[in-house]
Amino acid sequence: MSAEPAGEFVDANVLVYAFDASAGAKQIVAERLLERLWDGETGCLSVQVLQEFFVTVTRKVAEPLSIDEAADRVREFAAWKIFAPTAADVLAAITLLKQAQLSFWDAMVIEAAAQSGCDVLWTEDLNDGQLLRGVRIRNPFRTPR
Repeated sequence: MSAEPAGEFVDANVLVYAFDASAGAKQIVAERLLERLWDGETGCLSVQVLQEFFVTVTRKVAEPLSIDEAADRVREFAAWKIFAPTAADVLAAITLLKQAQLSFWDAMVIEAAAQSGCDVLWTEDLNDGQLLRGVRIRNPFRTPR
């Protein structure tokens, strides 16, 4: 019996770049990452990430998606492991934000990744390589040294 591969949590910014026609090279990197996660069935998200993705791709990118198209993307991503936070998770995120001096929303994303059993969080919003709550922060857009 083989162990299930560890999940990889994706922050909203990575999802947005994959569907933002004006994102240039970041779009290609994001698309490749998402394709790999689809193929490996290791992608994880949270309700918060889906909400942020929807608002951003319909209102805040140069070429917004239609509401129906964005809803279709959310529907597709619903096939991934989705974390829905509880009040206890909010409190845990508050503790984490105090300890690590993070924004509340970043702490919620990290808490969601940890609670989802992910060992990686893909985002450009945090420090690449940092380990928080057992989750390694990775920036997919950072060029290797």
